[in-house]
Amino acid sequence: MTAEKNTTIPADLPEEMPRAGNWFTQGIGLLIVKLLGWRFDGNFPPEKKLMVALAPHTSNWDFVVAMPFIMALKLKASWMMKKEAFFFPFKGLFMALGGIPTDRGAAGGLAKDMASQFKQNEKMWVAITPEGTRKKAHKWKNGFLRIAYAADVPVLLVAWDFPTKRICVDSLYHPTGDLEADMQEIQRRFSKYRGRNPENQTDFNHAA
Repeated sequence: MTAEKNTTIPADLPEEMPRAGNWFTQGIGLLIVKLLGWRFDGNFPPEKKLMVALAPHTSNWDFVVAMPFIMALKLKASWMMKKEAFFFPFKGLFMALGGIPTDRGAAGGLAKDMASQFKQNEKMWVAITPEGTRKKAHKWKNGFLRIAYAADVPVLLVAWDFPTKRICVDSLYHPTGDLEADMQEIQRRFSKYRGRNPENQTDFNHAA
């Protein structure tokens, strides 16, 4: 299928982007995206390694919308789960779907553990929702920034915007190392988007 600008997937996808899937899964993803009536807005950067911050996360529908886009893009989006969950017969499935077993008790903590994972992979985009919950979060979790610092990777900001039915690649953010300033700037950039349940979105005026 031919990619359509701002409709299904970008016409030009960077070679640096980690890929997964095949023509069949891509076709299924494209079909679901069209049936849902959503579109893609923006372009991916030519980066081999990224933290991908997804927001605003206010509903289970977020992943119903996101998954067909991931399939249509043939994107390998990695995600974190505690290592204890990777047991037979689910380990192989979780790994194939991009799961990364993490050890929160590792020396140096999760950030150091993930930095090691980044170092071991030629290409790796790790997706995370900073709110950490679909319910109203009064404060975002800063783990994604700590991982970005430790792994020395930028953060790609990707938003769900339900009023316009768009998945938006907002911008590529290069963290400064100032945790508070970085979080405030990232939240500012996300503030123009609206989730399915906007009443569950974080009030950034009280999210210090």
